[in-house]
Amino acid sequence: MTDYNCSLAELIINACAEAWRDDGELMATGIGPLPRLGASLAKVSFNPHLQLTDGENHYADAPVPPGKRHADPVYEGYANYDRVFSALWGGRRHSMVSPVQLDQFGQANISTIGDRAAPKVAMLGARGFPGNSIYHPNSFFIPNHSTRSFVPGEVDFVCMAGYNPERYLNGKPPKGLDLRIIVSDLCVMDFNGPDKAIRVVSLHPGVSFDHVQENTGFELSKASDTLPLTPAPSEAHMALLETLDPNNVRGSVLKDNPPAVRD
Repeated sequence: MTDYNCSLAELIINACAEAWRDDGELMATGIGPLPRLGASLAKVSFNPHLQLTDGENHYADAPVPPGKRHADPVYEGYANYDRVFSALWGGRRHSMVSPVQLDQFGQANISTIGDRAAPKVAMLGARGFPGNSIYHPNSFFIPNHSTRSFVPGEVDFVCMAGYNPERYLNGKPPKGLDLRIIVSDLCVMDFNGPDKAIRVVSLHPGVSFDHVQENTGFELSKASDTLPLTPAPSEAHMALLETLDPNNVRGSVLKDNPPAVRD
């Protein structure tokens, strides 16, 4: 445990970065500060071929820090709708998104909570989730791991395709469906469980599998009998985070900015 001298947010960023480790040259899109910093960390540490935008409409030669800009980025080209969607439709993008609900097969919801005809809450709408889920790889970040986010049965409104065989057309999954990893505030998971359901790959320090299961609305499997701890960021990665996030935006994402090791 002495190696976990970092915050939970920094542990999560390090875990998020692994989503893009073996992707080579494609567009990395991390939605939200921690996934965005995860993509940035991946680019400057082990996958320099990743393409990152400035969050607006340019590709930059180096990751652009979130928050206030202290220097003008060096632009390499435009990232307008035409280029973004050309990469997207060609499968040359890997995004990490944060849906409100996720079920055991990776079906995601960002649209409505409750009965669709009379929802309790109306949110963003499905937006790009339907197309994104069948054209390029997707991973997930869930900041509050609970039965409200990991729901039993199906999500209230399916915005993103998943590995639910009951939803397959002609008995086959969509050709481009490729769900990778889930990083939450409790653990890291993937979709290599039975029938491609979610399973736990590693536990954040101080978290038990039983605790994760209690906060999940469906039965989880394990990648191994003895689950490893989610790796802590190295000293080199911690130093890189100071450069990637000089405004310390990462410290404001999780309530009270807790340490990586929980009691």
